[in-house]
Amino acid sequence: MLHSRSNTKTFCCTLKLEIMKLLFFLAAICFSSLVYAQGQDYPIQGVPFTNVKLTDKFWLPRIETNRTVTIPASFERCQSTGRVKNFIMAAQKEGKFCTTFPFDDTDIYKTLEGAAFSLAVHPDPKLDAYLDSLIRIIGNAQEADGYLYTARTINPAAPHSWAGKERWEKERELSHELYNAGHLYEAAAAHYLATKKKNLLDIALKNADLVCAVFGPGKRHGAGVGERRGCPLVPPRTPRAPRAPSRLRSPSE
Repeated sequence: MLHSRSNTKTFCCTLKLEIMKLLFFLAAICFSSLVYAQGQDYPIQGVPFTNVKLTDKFWLPRIETNRTVTIPASFERCQSTGRVKNFIMAAQKEGKFCTTFPFDDTDIYKTLEGAAFSLAVHPDPKLDAYLDSLIRIIGNAQEADGYLYTARTINPAAPHSWAGKERWEKERELSHELYNAGHLYEAAAAHYLATKKKNLLDIALKNADLVCAVFGPGKRHGAGVGERRGCPLVPPRTPRAPRAPSRLRSPSE
């Protein structure tokens, strides 16, 4: 009888030990799979365009024309048409919106994005300094809570007719507030990746914090207008501010 109890006790101890080994083994597999998945990341990796060197006679001359002619011409147009002036007036909170559409802000963002991509493959101190000066103008136009939309900020009492009397009120129609934000985020991501500077990125993150505070479950709903549905937003590899644990994601993510 005692011998039988002893065998049973030994068997139970052995069984517990084997179960513990199995659990440890399974945990190790799960952990290894997680590490492996993190290491693998996406199954298909894109090649950074900065690693691509063109030496042909078709694309290379056109890219050089883009760098030396198109980008400067685009910035000159932003100046001559009043797009830059809108930001200056927004910073001063005086004047009258002097272009046609509330999405005209994005022409500066788009040109900044293109210039940043150019800087990434062809360093240009003069262009780099000009971008910094333009970013300062953009930053000065941003309101204290992160809102950045010159068509309203210049004169909140008399905003653009597409904008509505209150923020976001006509976002589903024509205001383009989120559309503008989306282009700002793309420009900021491109500029950071090209220069590692956070001056434009910080402006974008401050605006994104506001968007996250305003839109979402239990908050305001609004998808925005335009083919981008308002916010393609910051690529997941772009650093996020510690104060903003969650950022919006595009529908494709």
